[in-house]
Amino acid sequence: MTAATQTVEDPAGSFRDDIKVISLIGTAHFFSHFYILLLAPLFPILKDAFGVSYVQLGLILTVANAATGISQIPFGYLVDKVGAKWILIGGLAAHGLAFVLIGVTGSYWAMLACMVLAGAANGVYHPADYAILSASVSEKRMGRGFSLHTFTGFAGFAAVPMTIVWLAQEFGWQTGVTICGAAGMIAALALVVFGRSLKHKPGSDKRAKKDAGAADQPAAAGAGSIMLNPAILMCLLFFLLLALSSGGINNFLVSALNRVHGTPIDSANLGLTFYLVGSSLGILLGGVIADRTTNHNRVAACCFLATAVAIMIVGVVALPVWALVALMALQGLTHGIIMPSRDMIVRSVTPTGSMGKVFGFVSTGFSLGGIVAPLMFGFLLDRGEPALVFYVIAGFMIVSLLTVFSVGGKKTAQA
Repeated sequence: MTAATQTVEDPAGSFRDDIKVISLIGTAHFFSHFYILLLAPLFPILKDAFGVSYVQLGLILTVANAATGISQIPFGYLVDKVGAKWILIGGLAAHGLAFVLIGVTGSYWAMLACMVLAGAANGVYHPADYAILSASVSEKRMGRGFSLHTFTGFAGFAAVPMTIVWLAQEFGWQTGVTICGAAGMIAALALVVFGRSLKHKPGSDKRAKKDAGAADQPAAAGAGSIMLNPAILMCLLFFLLLALSSGGINNFLVSALNRVHGTPIDSANLGLTFYLVGSSLGILLGGVIADRTTNHNRVAACCFLATAVAIMIVGVVALPVWALVALMALQGLTHGIIMPSRDMIVRSVTPTGSMGKVFGFVSTGFSLGGIVAPLMFGFLLDRGEPALVFYVIAGFMIVSLLTVFSVGGKKTAQA
């Protein structure tokens, strides 16, 4: 897999412009991931409050991911057609509103309904974010731009466990969720005020500016056939498997550790937090690696293997807290390194002017994984098989290792 050819030089002041764009997009992406994980640390509380099973709690996440999966591709086409800025801002505001309503209503069925809105709003981020980044960030910093974008998302993950648990302890879970929802709406207002640099236009792409023949590439005309390209379909599978393994760790690690090894909830949450922090740092390192290599599939495959081994050790061995935290941090680091290479792989097989559509399409793999993972892992816990959670996660990682080599070297036709 080769990355897109780099430009010879960047215009003056592009570093400052790149940082501003990445910071604004990163703010939105932070809240996207923050909201994805917001309810999972509350599952022990919500299970008692609502008197429901883990499968019913998993259904909350399944509904949200189904809504994201349905909305993501239409938003991708809309981004390519009308531009990304206001779609992104509107999605962030709606996402925050959904959690304000969850906090205010405070019932299981209302939560289930509000998660439909939350999931649909979440469908905005990947098509809009990647379209803006690909159109705006300098080519020689594209890998680091993608890594910083993904870093802010994982920073959102990392911020959740301690934040929402503290808010729930101090003010109750409903008030805590309401505060978190309001914060996203304030962030959307900040993007309105400071978002002049988010200037993505329909069909815009850095590659279009540097490719002499870009004007002759009618990528949008073949939009349907783009999605059926084997390389892009394999990227979809890659995203699906990544979502299945990540969903098991993010949402059920704490419960599985508690059931398998009797790990206290606070210790298990500490392990999860260090995993997410390690992932965030790994993403930054992965961005540097992605800009210095064209072998993105090899980078991802090696890291998948290391991550699979680490999660198996966590599941099989009852580790002391310090060892659990250290191993989860290391596992997070290797997992994070994958992400920028993942994005560069997708970008390298995407025709000019189709970033919104393609990233919207392959990102539905996250939604499909998010639909299946909560029900599957919740079922394993309800059946008294928490150890299988770790084996299944490791299995998905091994299969993911194979998919990245299948994508390698296949590039979409540029029409």
